[in-house]
Amino acid sequence: MYHFAPNDIFSDDEEFTHQEIDDELTVTIPEEDLLASNHLNFEQKHAYNLILETLLLDKSAAFFIDGPAGTGKTFLYKAFLAEIRSKHIIALATASSSVVASILPGGRTAYSRFKIPLNIEKNSTCNVSKQGNLAKLLRLAKLIIWDEAPMFGKHSIEAVDKMLRDINDTDLPFGGKVIVFGRDFH
Repeated sequence: MYHFAPNDIFSDDEEFTHQEIDDELTVTIPEEDLLASNHLNFEQKHAYNLILETLLLDKSAAFFIDGPAGTGKTFLYKAFLAEIRSKHIIALATASSSVVASILPGGRTAYSRFKIPLNIEKNSTCNVSKQGNLAKLLRLAKLIIWDEAPMFGKHSIEAVDKMLRDINDTDLPFGGKVIVFGRDFH
């Protein structure tokens, strides 16, 4: 005799969506990341306060954090993520490489998170269905951190911008989100 799983075990889209959202809301926040804002230098603290204020006032903006390796960009990102997530606000951490994504709590590669095509061209689009689970998660996210974004090139960033505008039904850049791009041009 065989016992089959119920037909709807994986077909409940709502349950899957809630799981993805729950996963983002329950990312482990290391104690040292919660305390990181107390140890930011002057420039980091200025960026931290400006971005946090923009986010908490429900405004949209794109910020660029630039600095050579070892200047504390990742430390700053972890402080943002800890503060925002401690308030039960969805913050997505992405990076251009899996190595860097693994350093950020809850981090994913930008390819994976935004479904960016591998062979991107000028008019390429991200493979995110407006009614899909990923779109629901992206609509709920208030903060997106994308470290090493320039490594992807402008067509990838433009594709993510178009996708976020589309799924959020707005003409605001990046769908009205607060997005923090990290880069190291040094």
